[in-house]
Amino acid sequence: MEDDIIGIDPGSRRTGWGVIRERSGVLELVDCGVIRARTDAEYDFSQRLAVIYRELLEIISRLNPGEAAVEQVFTAQNARSALKLGQARGAAIAACAAGDLKIYDYEPTLIKKSVVGAGRAEKDQVAFMVKRLLNARDGEYALDTTDALAAAICHAATRRFERFAGKAPAGRRAL
Repeated sequence: MEDDIIGIDPGSRRTGWGVIRERSGVLELVDCGVIRARTDAEYDFSQRLAVIYRELLEIISRLNPGEAAVEQVFTAQNARSALKLGQARGAAIAACAAGDLKIYDYEPTLIKKSVVGAGRAEKDQVAFMVKRLLNARDGEYALDTTDALAAAICHAATRRFERFAGKAPAGRRAL
């Protein structure tokens, strides 16, 4: 649906994704999951990036969201990790662009603040609030998935604010 939002938490091994819909101010979960790329020695990094791209493109084609909220790269523990994470994020963004989505990126601290109320919240706190906000208390979701859903929820809140205020708040950036 055109107003649906796909949230993406990019990773080179696991990329979380989740699609939400907002109807009359109520958020609902459409679908979600994790893209897992093989990490064995015979499966090189470029093939993992291709898996992220292809699977996200298939999800976008199947669920037809109108916008994407992608989490920005946080400062990784080392340069090599940051580079891999950035490349995985690039594959995700390329898939969204190929699916003709309008793409927005958000800092992890802004996502956490909009969902939990604190920019330094732990992943389990984010997961707890995501389940509550989407009324999905019975489901068990990977933390990569709840992080992706949090990005989508953050974008929905930002979009709602824009509609009421008629302006874009700080922190949102169309890619």
